[in-house]
Amino acid sequence: MDMLIGYGGVAAFFFLVIYVLEKSRRTLGTGSFSDYATGGRTFGSFYSTMAFVNTWLPGTIFISFAGFAASAGIIGFYYVPYSLLAVVLMFLLARPVHLWGKAFDLRTQADLLGLRYGSKAVRVVAAAIGIIASFPWIILDMQSLTLVFTHLSFGAIGSGTAVFVGIALIVVRQVWTVRFGARGVIISDMLQGIAAYLIGTLIALGLLVWLVSNGHGLETSNHNLFTLPGPGSELGPLYLFSLIVTGALGGWCWPDIFVRLFASRSTQTIQRSAIQAAPILLVFGTSFTLMVLCASSLPGVQQAPDSVWFIASGIGGVVLVTLAGICVVAATMGNVGANLQALGAQTANDIVGVIQARRVEDRRVGQIAVAVLTILAAAFAVVTTQSGHLIALAMIPIRGLFSWHPPCFLGSSGNAEQHRQRCAQ
Repeated sequence: MDMLIGYGGVAAFFFLVIYVLEKSRRTLGTGSFSDYATGGRTFGSFYSTMAFVNTWLPGTIFISFAGFAASAGIIGFYYVPYSLLAVVLMFLLARPVHLWGKAFDLRTQADLLGLRYGSKAVRVVAAAIGIIASFPWIILDMQSLTLVFTHLSFGAIGSGTAVFVGIALIVVRQVWTVRFGARGVIISDMLQGIAAYLIGTLIALGLLVWLVSNGHGLETSNHNLFTLPGPGSELGPLYLFSLIVTGALGGWCWPDIFVRLFASRSTQTIQRSAIQAAPILLVFGTSFTLMVLCASSLPGVQQAPDSVWFIASGIGGVVLVTLAGICVVAATMGNVGANLQALGAQTANDIVGVIQARRVEDRRVGQIAVAVLTILAAAFAVVTTQSGHLIALAMIPIRGLFSWHPPCFLGSSGNAEQHRQRCAQ
């Protein structure tokens, strides 16, 4: 019965997302590739806010990020300041990126860089780097749902079966990403973002109150959790600083994050979204990480820190564990969908388009690219379920992606009208 509630809750949420998408089908745009890739540049500030948050914070925020805070301590807060710094960059990037995107019908990050530097080679390289760096993380996101469906089965099935349940759910969800493109991703992000980060915040705050009231306050946690790397430490005095700065700057090199700037209707919309996203990230990140630190003293957490979200939620019984699982599923669906849509658009626009030496205009090219990448990601997720080396492999291309931020930020500046005139000449 417990498993029926757990899996049934996820299924109900899944069908609610699909129902919303199907009801919104009439507003999901024209048949052009540009509309498919950017959502028609028509979304208002709150849609843009939730799309950014649901893309910026992956489902693993509830698993590996939580596990890091539970085992390593207050350094786990690092994603809160780097997220807020990223929002500041979003505010600053709003005007140049939106103006360039609208003036030249830019569809992807690689599209902008190729135009800005006047080079098809730059365009192809940017697209390839984004795809190579992001693809392993899509696989890891699919596999991360193993933990969710293991806990939601309440002991009925093991991780060997749960991994396939999680992969299957994400693959089926991508049918609507393939069909509707960026508009579908952004519309579903509204619902998925509310489930993950509004309900998630309420659960975290409720658990925090219970933990503090029942002898699991910060004072009961291991004192080693409240130290940071400093001078003389093995990690070095600049370790925390590098985590924050690299995370904020490198975050805007991800194709799925950057393309969010193209989907908003105006510069002012993006800037309002940045202002709205800041308190959401601050309140969720702070309350969630505080709860995790308090929960670190719960039995079983130090033995399985990645399960802290579910161990703590177990305090409220089956229903609360189910809601906690829905939070992770909602966040994962948003992040994987945004990634696949952005990478599919880059493949079609900046690799196929360059090879064909013409501008891609048919949305079906993008749909085929997203579908192929989804199938490949699912296949790799299945064959690497027993591999412990995928995370190490995923870290290698990230170094290349994050080293891309100087040309990325410099390429996002300049006067679009002057460049248009030079191109016309």
